[in-house]
Amino acid sequence: MSRRGNCLDNACMENFCGMLKTEWIQRRKFTTIDEAREAIEQYIHYYDYERCHLKTKLTPHEKRCQCA
Repeated sequence: MSRRGNCLDNACMENFCGMLKTEWIQRRKFTTIDEAREAIEQYIHYYDYERCHLKTKLTPHEKRCQCA
């Protein structure tokens, strides 16, 4: 990790959390914490295995497999 105030280290996670909130969380109403956890787990699976990124036209899983 770098010095405090260097936002580039956190850019990927900030981007993911922003998309999670706008694409998944704000569109739903949760009655329990378990429902929210389940929805977040579903989004993580969707993000890694189904959602193609515009820049690479691949899912993150496909990109990792391609590099390995």
